[in-house]
Amino acid sequence: MHSVDDHDLPAEPFLPAFVHDSALEWKISQPLVPYPKALHFMEKRVDEIQAHHAPELVWLLEHPPLYTAGTSAKPSDLLTHRFPVYDAGRGGQYTYHGPGQRIAYVMVDLHHRGQDVRAYVHNLESWVILALQKVGVEAVRREGRVGLWVPRKNGLADDKIAAIGVRIRKWITFHGVSINVDPDLSHYTGIIPCGIKEHGITSLAALGCTATLNDLDRALQEAWGNVFCP
Repeated sequence: MHSVDDHDLPAEPFLPAFVHDSALEWKISQPLVPYPKALHFMEKRVDEIQAHHAPELVWLLEHPPLYTAGTSAKPSDLLTHRFPVYDAGRGGQYTYHGPGQRIAYVMVDLHHRGQDVRAYVHNLESWVILALQKVGVEAVRREGRVGLWVPRKNGLADDKIAAIGVRIRKWITFHGVSINVDPDLSHYTGIIPCGIKEHGITSLAALGCTATLNDLDRALQEAWGNVFCP
């Protein structure tokens, strides 16, 4: 298996492969990864994939508490500077990252996986929907809203369980998805997440699901082949 050139980051184990996708490598980081280091790593890896010097990669990690601003972020949606704020360079608006949230940064080559941005985002959504089903949670898409949602029992509103924000350079993807496993949901109060006021934020734990980060990691890897290499 190809070795990841990440001398600026701690040595971490690779996840075993559950599906056959010879072009893809999986990596999990146990310590919290500082956001600037993650950005630097992704930028470098995208260049390496473009130059055919490294394989595609799905990187699973957590960040310390922080807010990120996408290319469509409105200054008025940042309510407090409770945590550090970073320009992410991805699409979307403000979002929160922190412990208890599984980040999946996906660096794949769309030259070989279909040069269609909308189809790629749809596949990311399908991947996360399938993984969440494996841990017992039904998430849905909503027209006009980015991310994945869990309808409330009253049917009047939804709560967001996963955010999606991508960037594509020369048809190589980076950034990806964040899924709330058991983060501190009060940390979202410093922003209007994705510019949406009328719906809330939830997590697996808030929904009564006992799945851990490790459980979700396994579900994500098992679901990958159903979407990206059927």
